[in-house]
Amino acid sequence: MHHVTIARQLAQQAQTIRPLATAITADQARWKPTPADWSILEVINHLYDEEREDFRVRVDYILYGNGEAPAAIDPAAWVTERNYHVRTLAQSLQNFLDERDRSVAWLHGLAHPAWDNIYTHPSGFSISAGEMLACWAAHDLLHTRQLVELHYAWHQAQVAPRALAYAGDW
Repeated sequence: MHHVTIARQLAQQAQTIRPLATAITADQARWKPTPADWSILEVINHLYDEEREDFRVRVDYILYGNGEAPAAIDPAAWVTERNYHVRTLAQSLQNFLDERDRSVAWLHGLAHPAWDNIYTHPSGFSISAGEMLACWAAHDLLHTRQLVELHYAWHQAQVAPRALAYAGDW
């Protein structure tokens, strides 16, 4: 694995996420299939906060060990604590895209990173810098799938009671 390859993947994945969060109404952006689910708006804000406060920070710390260990995070709590639901989708998406650009530039600027460096979390699990980088790209893919599923569920709710069985099932 080469970090420039992952940087390109992260840049491309941001461009995959962009159309999943554009050209939709404010109602659709805030809609949730169930109260426990996240909305498109909440997913985008989660991606933004993860970009700023999780993956890049942790990869940097594992690689270089500068300063104190990264602060504990609670992404599930941030959804309500940070009032994701009252933000605007266009600005939230732009925040994420701008932060992703910073991350990609940072990754491109790394010289001879030690991807085998290990961080042992206070709870006992260990993760290498390379694993954290790989998880960063995988995290995007999980939320891309979530965004597609939210679009599908929205469509299903809008056309109800019509069935979508003929469309197929994957």
